[in-house]
Amino acid sequence: MPATAEPPVERAACSREGLHFKRCNLANADFSGAALSNAVFHRADLTGAHFVGADLSGANLNKTKAQRADFTGAKMDEVLFYESDGSRATFADAHLQGAKMQGARLIGATLDRAEVKAAFLTGARLDGASMVGADLSETNLVGAVLSKANLEGANFARAGLVDARIRDANLRNANLAGADLYNADLTGSDLTGANLAGARLTRAKLTGAILVDANLQGALMPDGSIHE
Repeated sequence: MPATAEPPVERAACSREGLHFKRCNLANADFSGAALSNAVFHRADLTGAHFVGADLSGANLNKTKAQRADFTGAKMDEVLFYESDGSRATFADAHLQGAKMQGARLIGATLDRAEVKAAFLTGARLDGASMVGADLSETNLVGAVLSKANLEGANFARAGLVDARIRDANLRNANLAGADLYNADLTGSDLTGANLAGARLTRAKLTGAILVDANLQGALMPDGSIHE
């Protein structure tokens, strides 16, 4: 007999005592400003919930439903968000340094000015997301999808973007210095004024990409040559 999935726990049975909210139904709940470091929300329903300015550092939000949730200004360093669905959620000005977000769905999410340095977003879906001015330096985005995302002025210095799909994205004035874009698909993306100095673009797809005023000094180009 196949295993039956555990049903979500209703809100009435959930308590902030001990900060354990596994499988709780917390849709539209308000945790704004709450101290929730290392809290456990594994598989909880956080749809439309509010965590504005909350401290979620080290919290476990793995496999949660967090569509349209508001994490504006939240402290989420080292948070676990593995395979969670944060589509159309807001992470503007949030601190996500070292966050583990592998396989997360962040389609249409807002991460403007968020600090996502040295985080793990391998295989994440960021289609149509807004990450204007966000800091993703040294972040692992291998195999991630950022097509049609607004990445203007974002910092991807030394980020891992191997096999990433970044088609038709806005990368104007973005910093990609030293980034690894091996086999990345940048088809149709706008890289006007972007800094690609020392980036690895081997086998990258640049068909229709706009590179006006882009800095390519020392970049390893798709044909294997080094741009001077």
